[in-house]
Amino acid sequence: MTGPESEELPLRRAVCPGSFDPVTNGHLDIIGRASKLYDVVYVAVMINKSKQGLYTVDERIDFLRQTTEEYGNVKVEAFHGLLVDFCKQRDIPAIVKGLRAVSDFDYELQMAQMNNGLSGVETLFVPTNPTYSFLSSSLVKEVAAWGGDVSHLVPPVVLESLSERLGRK
Repeated sequence: MTGPESEELPLRRAVCPGSFDPVTNGHLDIIGRASKLYDVVYVAVMINKSKQGLYTVDERIDFLRQTTEEYGNVKVEAFHGLLVDFCKQRDIPAIVKGLRAVSDFDYELQMAQMNNGLSGVETLFVPTNPTYSFLSSSLVKEVAAWGGDVSHLVPPVVLESLSERLGRK
């Protein structure tokens, strides 16, 4: 075939950034929805050397790779520094963020405007599935540490690890 039909269209890329300490079903809902809209979705795991997480960056990357492999178009990588630099290096024009509540929007809007001003990268806000509207990694860790049931909030691989790490069975 020749002509415009034979030319490959550029891949539509987006990034879902976060600390993912640990990844929750809410994170996976946003990543899964983004994977239906974009050809390639990068999951950027933030490295924050001043903050000690429950899981190392490598462990978080491993959890994410295991739990997103079914999508086939998700790439998981660590990043340190400005998210817009991560985007520039990979030719990513869009950031996808989940919003749980109005309070998330206030903060995320400022970040979106800053990122756009720095680099022209757009931010798309996806409303969180109501099932996960209260969910955060911090709450999962706290509830799990006290022996609460978080089995409906995290993927099985994370649940197993939380039980081992926090000494709960």
